[in-house]
Amino acid sequence: MSTFRAAHEADTSAGPGLADADWSAQAKAQLAATDARLSRRYDHSDDIERILALRARAVDQLLVDAWRRCLPADAQLSLFAVGGYGRGELFPQSDVDLLVLAQTEAQTRWHEALGRFFAMVWDLGLKLGHAVRSPAQCTQAAQDQTVMTALLEARPLIADAQATARLASAIAPERVWPARAFFQVKREEMAARHARFGDTSDNLEPNLKEGPGGLRDLHTLGWMALRAFGVSEIEPLVGMGHLGPDEAIALSRERHQLSRLRYGLHLAARRPEERLGFDYQKMLAARLGFADDAQSLGVEKMMQGFYRSASIVRRVTDRLLQRFEEQFDGEAAPEVLDARFELRRGYLTAREAYWPRRDVGEVFALFAAWAQHPEVRGLHSGTARALAEALPRLPAFQEATETQRAGFMALLRGPRAVQTLTRMARLGVLGQWIPAFARVSGRMQFDLFHVYTVDQHTLMVLRNLAQFSSGRADERFSIAHEVWPRLRKPELLLLGGLFHDIAKGRGGDHSELGAVDAREFCLAHAVAAPDTELVVWLVEQHLKMSVTAQKQDIADPEVVHRFAQATGSRERLDYLYLLTCADIAGTSPKLWNTWKDRLLADLYFATRRVLREGLEQPLAVEAHVAEGRQATHALMTMQGFDDATINRQFVEMPAESFMRFRPEQLAWQAAALVHVQAGDTLVRARHIADDAEAMEVFVHSPDRDGLFAAIVATLDRLGLGIHQARVLVGPNGTVFDTFEVLPTVDYATRDPGQAAAALRQALAGVLERVRASQRALPRQLKHFRFPSRVEFQPTRDGQRTVLELVAADRPGLLAQVALVLRQLQLRVHDARIATFGERAEDVFEISDEHDQPLSPETQRALRDALHAALDPSPTL
Repeated sequence: MSTFRAAHEADTSAGPGLADADWSAQAKAQLAATDARLSRRYDHSDDIERILALRARAVDQLLVDAWRRCLPADAQLSLFAVGGYGRGELFPQSDVDLLVLAQTEAQTRWHEALGRFFAMVWDLGLKLGHAVRSPAQCTQAAQDQTVMTALLEARPLIADAQATARLASAIAPERVWPARAFFQVKREEMAARHARFGDTSDNLEPNLKEGPGGLRDLHTLGWMALRAFGVSEIEPLVGMGHLGPDEAIALSRERHQLSRLRYGLHLAARRPEERLGFDYQKMLAARLGFADDAQSLGVEKMMQGFYRSASIVRRVTDRLLQRFEEQFDGEAAPEVLDARFELRRGYLTAREAYWPRRDVGEVFALFAAWAQHPEVRGLHSGTARALAEALPRLPAFQEATETQRAGFMALLRGPRAVQTLTRMARLGVLGQWIPAFARVSGRMQFDLFHVYTVDQHTLMVLRNLAQFSSGRADERFSIAHEVWPRLRKPELLLLGGLFHDIAKGRGGDHSELGAVDAREFCLAHAVAAPDTELVVWLVEQHLKMSVTAQKQDIADPEVVHRFAQATGSRERLDYLYLLTCADIAGTSPKLWNTWKDRLLADLYFATRRVLREGLEQPLAVEAHVAEGRQATHALMTMQGFDDATINRQFVEMPAESFMRFRPEQLAWQAAALVHVQAGDTLVRARHIADDAEAMEVFVHSPDRDGLFAAIVATLDRLGLGIHQARVLVGPNGTVFDTFEVLPTVDYATRDPGQAAAALRQALAGVLERVRASQRALPRQLKHFRFPSRVEFQPTRDGQRTVLELVAADRPGLLAQVALVLRQLQLRVHDARIATFGERAEDVFEISDEHDQPLSPETQRALRDALHAALDPSPTL
């Protein structure tokens, strides 16, 4: 507020003798000139508080001038700025909220004049919010806490001392919202607001104003302080003992950073935008001087600054809320836990006055006590502040004593270890103990695949591991709860999760660099040599299982055998499987699905079998097929089919299908085909494992050119995205196509019967007429365009060609690819579809129309056609 009062630059008042229209035009031009001047100042100065105050003052002068044009001085009406404008800070696209205070008689008398005033303000292009109320009406309206909050910051524009006093009296605590009640409702509002954003600020497109750790949190603290203590700034709370000088400095610094980002966002968006979306991130980063380098993009540096600011705001806010609570409710009698710690109002408190005395062992003891007492509400604000002040002086693990390192490992092996690590990360302790973790704190990756910062993603991975350890089956993970009990030392998996992405942003392979960090950590903490090797291997190979499952044909015994060789033991497989599940699910809430769960489970069981039978004896294809036939035969017998019927059906099916599909899938397909006549088309669809979203679609039909493209286009029109496609041809030339699909849009068909009927109808017509839907490119994807990459290689047996396509994802991408393949008369035999944020990485097994591998000439033609269809400009 002091900055606002000190702002006396640039008189923007317009001439009093002008007609309203002329005045509005001149005033609007003056305001635009002021904004242009402040925009230039923003680019060359970081004094954002003064810029905000100057803009508010410019608007003040225009409003006062407009008021005086419309209303006489003795009109007995008063004008107040309220809300954020009342604070004296006005962002370029923020609302201008006004209160006209007047008795009802004056409101009636000056109704037309007020209408003229508001119309003139609207003509200025300001986003006006206004209310006309008497003091009694203000009291009534303030029953709504939102209105009360706006009135708290009322600032007189045209008002004498008596009018200001009347407004203050109308919303006094004895009339409406006593301080304690106001504190409670605002705290609940903050919690609900945080919940809307997933209780994290670490989102790809954070809301600078409303998100956790954003400006609204700082505003809320100010409103609480104003209601409880009558101070309009945070700083006076230092003198009152509610806020430490270091905490006040931190809040002021982060408010400055957040305000600067928000002001720049308003300038870039030219509308009231509070979400720092991809549309503006690069533009704003360049404007603020963040440059790219070998390790990070400029936009990533800017966003890391935001995430760290938001984290600090949340941390200090938690402490201050607790102190406000103590102010209202008083300090309860302490409940002693042990010689070191006690509870105060349920908050964990260090008993020693000078705790922790630079001893990180004392800090670890605090977290151990916290883990042992799940009833603890949180960390006491005094202890939290003492911890924050001590952090810079606490040793990293490299400089710590053996006793201190043993204390950390005891936490890792103790109860609620993941919860403890999360608390340590939130309070800055984990980054102090492991400096490499501090370097990835708040670090984002400018893509659509990683929706969290690296540190938040790591905590999400650890949280998933904690769910596996609970012993309760999670419907999202079919076998994780069964694998976890087989772990010899679960803390080794936690270390693998903690270090798997810790080297992001350094340049080079983060898996290899992270493995080096993990080894150093394990050696320093006296982890046994075999256990150290397991942790290092997990970090180095943490992507191995995911890549194998999603990009390779895990129905191929040789693929599974190679993966088993890389894994080497059942123990390593168990650890890697759990880490892979937790990693994928912790990358994005939308990334894990039934298809990935089943894919990883299939690879896990296939690998376990190879390891059990011995790496020196890979399973032959013939034996694999025979096993599939036998298992499918048993299932169909249980369904009531006789041997003759089963064997007759098996003769019609591709032998390869018994290797590529599960027995229950084959039994479902075979049962559906028993009564199908030669030349008929059969379409079936069903949910996968009772999943309400994922579906399996089976098509049996005479082979025709363009069949695959028509199926893909139809599924696309139904809003169903293909994750895997198997295209097999039976002995009599009929196709056995299987697709695993998931809804990609809100209007997607989710009923298997409807999906099958729509596909059946499409295939009954002329295939060339089937086209995919034309859908606009989603806003986010527009900012991640890149040239496609097309590569070819022969299949292992040399009979077909593998097409590897990496392209910018978009609606209908697979349908476009299928159309290109159809136009070149190429056949698809297998497809594995993987999408990683904005990147589609698809693998197709194809042949020419004569079932031969693609010639070099055909490969060139296909590459050119794909680039022409998929790239904004051809890249040959």
